[in-house]
Amino acid sequence: MNISPLPAKAGFAAVAALLAGISLTSCTAKEPEAAPSTDSGKAPAAQITVAANDTECKLSGTEATTGPSTFVITNNGTKVQEFYVYGAGERVMGEVENISPGLERKLIVQLGEPGTYQTACKPGMVGDGIRTDFKVTGDTVKIDDEGKFKEASESYKRYVNSQTEALIAATQVFVDAVKKGDVPAAKAQYPTARTYYERIEPVAESFPDDLDPRIDLREADLEPGQKWTGFHAIEKQLWVTGLQPDAKALADQLAADVKELNDGVKSPEYKVDSTQIAGGAQGLLDEVSASKITGEEDIFSHTDLWDFKANVEGSQTAVASVRPILDERNAELGKKVDQRFTEVEALLEKYREGDGFVSYDKVTEPQRQELSRAVDALSKEVSQVQGVIAPQ
Repeated sequence: MNISPLPAKAGFAAVAALLAGISLTSCTAKEPEAAPSTDSGKAPAAQITVAANDTECKLSGTEATTGPSTFVITNNGTKVQEFYVYGAGERVMGEVENISPGLERKLIVQLGEPGTYQTACKPGMVGDGIRTDFKVTGDTVKIDDEGKFKEASESYKRYVNSQTEALIAATQVFVDAVKKGDVPAAKAQYPTARTYYERIEPVAESFPDDLDPRIDLREADLEPGQKWTGFHAIEKQLWVTGLQPDAKALADQLAADVKELNDGVKSPEYKVDSTQIAGGAQGLLDEVSASKITGEEDIFSHTDLWDFKANVEGSQTAVASVRPILDERNAELGKKVDQRFTEVEALLEKYREGDGFVSYDKVTEPQRQELSRAVDALSKEVSQVQGVIAPQ
């Protein structure tokens, strides 16, 4: 299944057509049972509970065997949490963000190689987090090496490659306008360039060396002494302060960082498994709930609805990549996911203006709440996909 880049106005229709062409079968997957903790720190089953609060990150086990590991994270604190599993070189093997106080979230991670990994809870979603070594033993396990799993992985990687190629081209147009001092042209290109990034943002987050923050960090998330680069640093200059002496350097850095992302996903070493794809689909919807609905993402330009649509398009395409597995195991869930995507699409279309969207500061609070409810309903269904399609 080869998924081509989605134009800005045709994302939902294109994926909906793709999904409609896949036959449906009925098979329901079982949820894995929770594993009790042991004195040795090793959970007998590959499910680990994580009790997180503002100062602690307690795992029920710190060992597992190669293959899928399930982490059930409960936020018992007062701050929003993130949970990560890191491999060698700080490579993100899996993550779940925006875990509000009192909520529980599940993360399934494929750990196919024996070795020592690290888990991290991040209270307030900042810093390096509260780290714990996590040991994986056993023989190397081939992940998504055959059948529908291999097809899903290869399909989604082709999609990612197409998006990073388009991102490079669109970002270069944006960068050229900034460097020429053509503010109107740069403003017009800003939301278009970001579309390609927002569709695949979880991919960028999986790379080390803070690649995602270099490209997409918001001013509100800056830590003391941290250098601010990327789209939003330029956004502020375009809409608020006017172009500053460092504008050209910021533009060149953005182009270089986008190229680094493209080189990374083109590397033969880069792999994305079906479980990560499904997790990324959920992560993109979390992005909508956390920063697009509130208007925090593009706080200077108010182009949040472009990002909103791109996140949802990316989530839909990720689900489409694993859809043959989903339909084989739980066809009814696939139908519910389709319905919820259609509902969100219909709501977004209400805010169309020309080839884009209305400025988000024109969207009233009741309208934002309506969008939020629709995304929450969609997220509830998509959150189940990872558990259904995980290799058994």
